[in-house]
Amino acid sequence: MKKTLLAEFTAREGAQDEVARMIVEYADKVRAEEGNLAFDVYTKAAHPRAFWIFEVYRDEDAFQAHLNAPYGGPFNAALTPLIEETASVLTFLDPVA
Repeated sequence: MKKTLLAEFTAREGAQDEVARMIVEYADKVRAEEGNLAFDVYTKAAHPRAFWIFEVYRDEDAFQAHLNAPYGGPFNAALTPLIEETASVLTFLDPVA
């Protein structure tokens, strides 16, 4: 079964350009993962510091491989001081049958 989620965070005032640069670089790495099916980055039209990332992985194993990728920890460590939340807020999604 596919693993689908929405990751959300808000860049601190003045940090949105740096966050956007970082997330675009990170997205390229994630999209290259064998089990990644989608990693789409958005900002809210009415609130451009609010980032939404729609992620889809082939299955739970692919998602776990993503979590254990060597570039994930450094990315999150660099991101944390640039966002308002303590970490990305993850919402796991299920398809409607």
